[in-house]
Amino acid sequence: MTAATPPAAPGAPPAPARPGLQLAAPRRAKPPRHLADLAPADRATAAAELGVPAFRVKQVAQHYFGRGESDASTMTDLPADLRARLGEALLPQLLTPVKELEADGGDTVKTLWRLFDGARIESVLMRYTGRVTLCVSSQAGCGMACPFCATGQGGLQRNLSAAEVVEQVAAANRRLAPTGERVNNIVFMGMGEALANYKSCIGAVRRMVDEAPDGLGMSARGVTVSTVGLVPAVDKLAGEGLAVTLALSLHAPDDTLRDELVPLNSRWNVAAVLDSAKRYFDATGRRVSIEYALIRDVNDHAWRAELLGEQLGGRGSGWVHVNPIPLNPTPGSRWTASDPGVEDEFVRRLRAAGVPTTVRDTRGRDIDGACGQLAATDITEPSGAATPVLPA
Repeated sequence: MTAATPPAAPGAPPAPARPGLQLAAPRRAKPPRHLADLAPADRATAAAELGVPAFRVKQVAQHYFGRGESDASTMTDLPADLRARLGEALLPQLLTPVKELEADGGDTVKTLWRLFDGARIESVLMRYTGRVTLCVSSQAGCGMACPFCATGQGGLQRNLSAAEVVEQVAAANRRLAPTGERVNNIVFMGMGEALANYKSCIGAVRRMVDEAPDGLGMSARGVTVSTVGLVPAVDKLAGEGLAVTLALSLHAPDDTLRDELVPLNSRWNVAAVLDSAKRYFDATGRRVSIEYALIRDVNDHAWRAELLGEQLGGRGSGWVHVNPIPLNPTPGSRWTASDPGVEDEFVRRLRAAGVPTTVRDTRGRDIDGACGQLAATDITEPSGAATPVLPA
């Protein structure tokens, strides 16, 4: 096989040190408490702390979750003397837009956000015929240290709160309001490893799927949670009673290569993560997606497709679907996407093994908004011919 890391040429400067695996987020100041951080059972306590009847908090929730409003001054069913106080206490501004970049004729929009402490994240809004998908971030940076991913090469700054995740959705809905559309698909495939920020991830999902005024009223089947394979967290997610889709970022079917491409594999190897994914299917009935970034001469060999087919088929049928993803370019990377013919053969071998396989449609590559490209850098021009919408 071709090794993922070739030896350095004689006399070449040493490669820059790669960030190491980081499961625990650094301790940072917490963002302001927001209504979306509160489970419905916690709102009465918040109301008591504010010295207002509980139904006042419910009114704010109806505006925020049910009507997509975030400005308390417009909530005319609240007493005028309460609007500013409730807005400040329950709807603080968590995300400040720094820049937006458009691609695909405006159907793909990447937004760079500044958080309360200066940390930066990105989300990507993608409009398709009949659906609108938002790729959300769950952490500022990422601690998984996958060497082909721009986010992973930046290291982990901190976890996001549940409300910081939900506000990415609420902001997208406010943007879409003039069109009459709403986000109906969420993918936790932005910055961060969602299951390494488990409490906030689950809190955010519940706010997304609960009916108004408790949440946004989305279908859990429209929510996909991606992970590189935190096995205990996958098993915990299976018991949450949430019918979300699990997406496992596998990228290699053998431990020798996956140890290098996905450093977490040193904790939970290929067999362990595939077993946990199968347990998730058994518990929820939700078919698991296997994400596989195809990297030229690294993991795209026909024999690896056959090995992946054997491993998936050996655990049963009907429980899994594979999404090969042509590797998206990142600055300074020595790796690139597989040749189309190699990609086609990889897909053919998987399908021949009886594994449903669909090559992922890549959106936002020219604005560095595709899988593995999010780095939250405030750039003047992207790598392709995209349209900047907001000034830096």
